[in-house]
Amino acid sequence: MNTSPAPADPEAAGLAHLLTPEGMRLLDELGPYDPSATLALSESLRARGHSPELVSAALTQSRLRDRARTKFGEFAQHMVFTQDGVEQATRWSVAALHAQRFAQAGVRHVVDLGCGVGADSLALAALDRTVTAVELDPLTAAVATVNLTGWPDARVVCADAETLDLDGLEAGPADGVWLDPARRASADGRTRRIFDPEAFSPPLSFVTALADTGLAVGAKLGPGLPHEHVPATAEAQWVSDHGDVVEAVLWFNTVRRPDVARAALVLGRGPGPAASSSEPAEDHDAAGAAAELTSDSWHSPAPEGELLGPVGRYLYEPDGAVIRAGLVTDLAQRMGAHLVHPTIAYLSSDELVRTPLARAYEVREVLPHTVKVLKKWVREHDVGTLEIKKRGTDVTPEQLRKQLAPRGSARATLVMTRVQNSQRQRRVVLAVDPVS
Repeated sequence: MNTSPAPADPEAAGLAHLLTPEGMRLLDELGPYDPSATLALSESLRARGHSPELVSAALTQSRLRDRARTKFGEFAQHMVFTQDGVEQATRWSVAALHAQRFAQAGVRHVVDLGCGVGADSLALAALDRTVTAVELDPLTAAVATVNLTGWPDARVVCADAETLDLDGLEAGPADGVWLDPARRASADGRTRRIFDPEAFSPPLSFVTALADTGLAVGAKLGPGLPHEHVPATAEAQWVSDHGDVVEAVLWFNTVRRPDVARAALVLGRGPGPAASSSEPAEDHDAAGAAAELTSDSWHSPAPEGELLGPVGRYLYEPDGAVIRAGLVTDLAQRMGAHLVHPTIAYLSSDELVRTPLARAYEVREVLPHTVKVLKKWVREHDVGTLEIKKRGTDVTPEQLRKQLAPRGSARATLVMTRVQNSQRQRRVVLAVDPVS
């Protein structure tokens, strides 16, 4: 009889039951997760003789796999997750691009410091890299071990990333390092985000110290990383996936592109034709990448002269990665478009320019920024479904929508913003139609 105490952590206890031959067989037998059928399924599995603890753990893991499909697709059905692992794991399409950097640079042995459930390690292993995945938390390390099963050149080490001897590893010395520093802290049952790079675990100074040794280093940080914290020796790349800005990555040494200081990489919007004359994007065909905009410096052109102008026939909303990278005016210059206000990230032109780097709208009308006029416009155009976008104003879209009371059958989009002409600025509302 086993008299050892059960793990105090409920998640650890559940995984202890699940990470057994019986548990994994049961998990793989379960069909697609259906929340409405879990009670009946639970009773059926228990009637077959499975313990309540194992059934609960298997159904929990089935739910996590279902949630993870948005990041991993069908890969999720062959992986194991923790609650935090689903939230914090790198999306598969993005992890594949990380791995590609190391592969293209000829880096053979990559150490994944703080590997979590092993998403980036899996992508590296898939490109025939030797991988040492390092994780301090024993539970998460066990999960990563399961996920990396079947990859003979990948191994998991339960250790502290900051004290690990990178020259004394079983697979030999590392020639590349990937890091995903923890940017959240838990206290009193609550989790909060950390914004100071030196409070990350490990801190940014640890990342730069590794890079100073000459190793190929890549570090995933939050997309809100202030530009002043980017080391002079790094390339900074902001990445968005299907419209969500998911990370800022710092690349050092052989995985850094020598002619790039900062970049905005847009994934998941599909390759689209760029401006034929100005070529604002470099098209990619790997891992779902759509387009990338780069700059070799941190100095963008000032929004003056031709880069600042009135609202034209088309309005463009730059992707969030372009905005985070500070490349809005660079994009305007390459598209042959202009800003409508020097400090607001909306572009405009009279000719349509299609690019995955910005969403395009056709401008129907320019309206005064008053509730009375807008309410009349909504009524006259039979608007029932109203999207309200804003930038550069203190309008609350939900409150304004209630004031405008759309009750018709048509759809409409209103953009609340400011424009500037001849040093004079004013608030306007643009009635626009998305360009497919």
